Amino acid sequence: MKTQSIAILGGGGFVGRHLVNELSRRHYRTRVLTRRAARHREVLVYPECEVVELDVHDSAALESGLSGCDAAVNLVGILNQRPRAGVTFERVHAELPAALAETCLKLGINRLLHMSALNAGPEGASEYLKSKGRGEAAVHEAASRGLQVTSFRPSVIYGVDDAFFNRFANLLAMSPPIFPLACPHARLAPVYVEDVVKAMANALADKRSAGQRYELCGPREYTLQDLVSYAARVSGHRRWILPLGDRASYFQARVLGHLPNPPFSIDNYLSLTQPSVTEHNALPELGIQPTSLETIVPGYLGRANRTGFYNSLRSSARHG
Repeated sequence: MKTQSIAILGGGGFVGRHLVNELSRRHYRTRVLTRRAARHREVLVYPECEVVELDVHDSAALESGLSGCDAAVNLVGILNQRPRAGVTFERVHAELPAALAETCLKLGINRLLHMSALNAGPEGASEYLKSKGRGEAAVHEAASRGLQVTSFRPSVIYGVDDAFFNRFANLLAMSPPIFPLACPHARLAPVYVEDVVKAMANALADKRSAGQRYELCGPREYTLQDLVSYAARVSGHRRWILPLGDRASYFQARVLGHLPNPPFSIDNYLSLTQPSVTEHNALPELGIQPTSLETIVPGYLGRANRTGFYNSLRSSARHG
């Protein structure tokens, strides 16, 4: 029997919005569970989508939000902790997936898709990766009690509204001519968000995916310096990318990590010490040809650059 109604934790985020679109296109009903519904009104354009405001960390609220659904998807994740606000890797990446799996079993929901990360596990270099590994292990442990679990382990995900290329383009725009880059030799294989959500939707409809842990990457590997230099070219920011050594990279992470919304932290630095690449890309197995970033990124970074260029011309004309 085809799954019809799907609850999505993190459905208002970057990947979540794309997943809601993909599932709606395939005529699934979706229910986005979020703490602040007003921030995610854009998903309401889909006729089969509802947004429910609740705290997913509250067990009774989570049970209520999942009630009546046939499947659940967990996309909740953070890149940096805010311990004073109760936002920690352990709570978000480990405790929440475990609670979600238990709630699914309690309600008789037998299908769960879970977003993990490449290198997640006890051997992960950072607490981000270790906590992701604990959450992944928790949901797969529930498979022994009847929950059909599929987890996804992507490299960095990019797309129109991403927090990777867009963030670097914004940092480059504010930077002096020399842009100091930490961890320049970190290896990444960015994967297109549309490929990721299609993989998830394909897996949802395929019973053979139960129990699988799929690694998802784009078709090529790059260094972080390659990617930042590319972002600079495409967005029209002429900068000299200054590659920092390990000590300088660590120092930059320590300094920036003290900012209220840090663009780079010690834990981010540690994550980048492990190559975010794979020799076992599951996209072809899931019926998807990995998309080259060179065919996608210019469409949004280049557009932003053109908008800025035309605004500059208009400003010059007004003062001429």
